[in-house]
Amino acid sequence: MIFRVVLVSLLLICPGFLSYGGEKTEQPAVRVDSVQADFVQEKQLPILAYPIISKGKFVFRAPASLRWEYFSPIRTVLLMDDGHTRKFVEHDGKFREEHGMGVDSMQIVLQEITGWLDGEITDTPTFRARVAGEDRIILTPKEPALEKIISRIELKLLGSSGLMESVTLYEGEDSFTRMVFSAAVLNEKVAAARFTKP
Repeated sequence: MIFRVVLVSLLLICPGFLSYGGEKTEQPAVRVDSVQADFVQEKQLPILAYPIISKGKFVFRAPASLRWEYFSPIRTVLLMDDGHTRKFVEHDGKFREEHGMGVDSMQIVLQEITGWLDGEITDTPTFRARVAGEDRIILTPKEPALEKIISRIELKLLGSSGLMESVTLYEGEDSFTRMVFSAAVLNEKVAAARFTKP
């Protein structure tokens, strides 16, 4: 779960216009200092009669501050700031910090995908990237071990802007997590406390 949230977060915050394989889009890049967006997450598993729906808000401030907050069904806040990653879960009306390997693994994921933060999505040591039509990019794991967790990732772009509309992580043909983003606000000032306090 932590791995998936961070991966989606970093894919979403690719600033401005995406390029693929070093070829820039025709439109000029837009400087992105911050991004805020609402999201709806759908989790589908074969054992579920109905998908699990979660809602929340995503906040990013350049160069690498992130707040990923679930409002429902369980209030959870994931914070990344100044190289530190923290996770908080609400219990009885109060946030408690969680620790463990899942939180530590976010640092590894961050290092893996920082190359995508400049707006380019290309092959990395972990993923192969290919364009599928005008509005989709497909990422597939190179290592069989990772393929057992994520079979592929589909990025859907918002028209020709290159901004992210949705990200779908497939754990198999019948199991996936899809996040759809809306109400995006670019370059609005965000207080530093948003990335340090739940």
